[in-house]
Amino acid sequence: MDVYEELVRLRRSGQKCAIATIVQVNGSIPSYESAKLLVREDGSLVGTIGGGCVEAEVWNAAREVMETEKPRHMTFNLGQDAAYDNGLICGGQLNVFVEPVLPQPFAYIFGAGHISKGISKVATLAGFATVVVDNREAYANRDRFPEADAIHAAEYEEVFPKLDINESSYLVIVTRGHKDDMRVLRWAINTRARYISMIGSKRKTIGVVRELEKEGIPREAFDRIHAPMGLEIGAITPEEIAISVVAEMIAVRRHAGSDWQRLSKSIFVNESLRTLLK
Repeated sequence: MDVYEELVRLRRSGQKCAIATIVQVNGSIPSYESAKLLVREDGSLVGTIGGGCVEAEVWNAAREVMETEKPRHMTFNLGQDAAYDNGLICGGQLNVFVEPVLPQPFAYIFGAGHISKGISKVATLAGFATVVVDNREAYANRDRFPEADAIHAAEYEEVFPKLDINESSYLVIVTRGHKDDMRVLRWAINTRARYISMIGSKRKTIGVVRELEKEGIPREAFDRIHAPMGLEIGAITPEEIAISVVAEMIAVRRHAGSDWQRLSKSIFVNESLRTLLK
């Protein structure tokens, strides 16, 4: 199996992987410079950088790299007793670069109003593929969203099964009203999406969560929701709101303070609910 073909297949299917490359060689080693090893999420391998203990250490590093999404440089000095499966006596040095290969993140935007137009444009510029969903064909169309990867003009429940939501998915709920927001959020919290956000005031957020709790959805399920959505930059216009939302998406993507932001919002929602429900 070709390493490059498998890498592309995994990326298109929304799966992470890590690829290790021998980037520098000094002396004799049981492989060659530019040799590659691909490690899938399930730990299976494609290719080789020589086998033995070095490859085992690189495999462990690859699993860590996929988890942290940060690359690693590794250096190995091979003595005559190096434990290589091929039995060659080697005394060289090799440097290995292990890098994560991540699927392109998809931003699924529910609602096709003015704010959604801005989010789609800004998210596309930031490297997200965008998918727009709205039950109004007059809004969800190619004229309004020329940059979108896909557009669905149908009832939300009809579209949900068609969406391939995974850990590289970002769900943005900006529909035209509370009821539609609730329809989408009810589905969204049961997905593996990396980011879920909803537009609206804090009071609206509390109201939506209260209604869904009545349906038996546990309060803890909402702890990962970013609501109100976006970073607090004083945004007012649709374009400014779009920038704040995509900035928050980038923060989550790059692990830049997203835990604190989500925690602070979750605490607010939970505390406010306790107050209102007393």
